[in-house]
Amino acid sequence: MCGRYVITNPITKTKKIVKTAINLEDSENYNAHPYQELPVIKKYTNGKTLEKLKWGIIPSWSKKKDFKPLINARLETINEKVSFKKLIKQKRCIAVADGFYEWKREEKFKTPYYFLRKDKKMIFIAAIHENNEFCLITEDASENVKFIHHRQPVILNESDVNRYLNLELDGSIFLKESKKVDLEFYEISKDVNKPTNNNISLIQNINN
Repeated sequence: MCGRYVITNPITKTKKIVKTAINLEDSENYNAHPYQELPVIKKYTNGKTLEKLKWGIIPSWSKKKDFKPLINARLETINEKVSFKKLIKQKRCIAVADGFYEWKREEKFKTPYYFLRKDKKMIFIAAIHENNEFCLITEDASENVKFIHHRQPVILNESDVNRYLNLELDGSIFLKESKKVDLEFYEISKDVNKPTNNNISLIQNINN
C-alpha cells in the first residue's frame, strides 16, 4: 500500500502540464497522509487542472457512518471491485508527489524508508476519484522494492499522463502495460511515523 508521501510546490512543478490550479497555492508537505486535501490532476473538456481532493474514498453506496475511507485500490482487481470498477473507467486522476514513504517490517519493528525516482523527476501516481475524494492505485512492488514492501504505487511517466486521463483507453490495461519507472530508496528517521511532523528533515538519509 501507499499511506504517506511528499509533495512540494505542486503548482510550479505542474505548470507545463495543467492549464489552471483551482483553490491551490504552492506549499511544502513532507508528510501528506490520508484524509488530507491534496493536489491531484484532473481532466476536463477545456484542459487539465490541478485541484485539491480528499485522500480516501467513501463509496456512494456505503453507509458513511461506519465505512473507513479507501486510500488504495489494487490494480490487479480494480475492474472487479464494486467500489472501483466504474471509477477506473469514468473518473481517473493523478496524484503528484516528490516521493513516498514505506516501512520495512522486521518482527515487532518497522523501519521507514523514503522512495523517489532515480532520475529525481516528479512522481505521477495513478488514481481514481469520486465526490471530491481520491484513491491511489497500487501494484506488486518491483524487485528492488520488495526488499522493503510487497506493494508500491502505480507511477506514470510524464509522457503517459494524457493517455491515462484519456477515458477512451482502458485504464487498467494501460497501467499494466505502461513502462515502469526506476526507484531508489534510503532509510529515514522514525519522526515520519507521526503525521503532525512535517518538515524537510523527514526525507534526510540517516545513514549519510
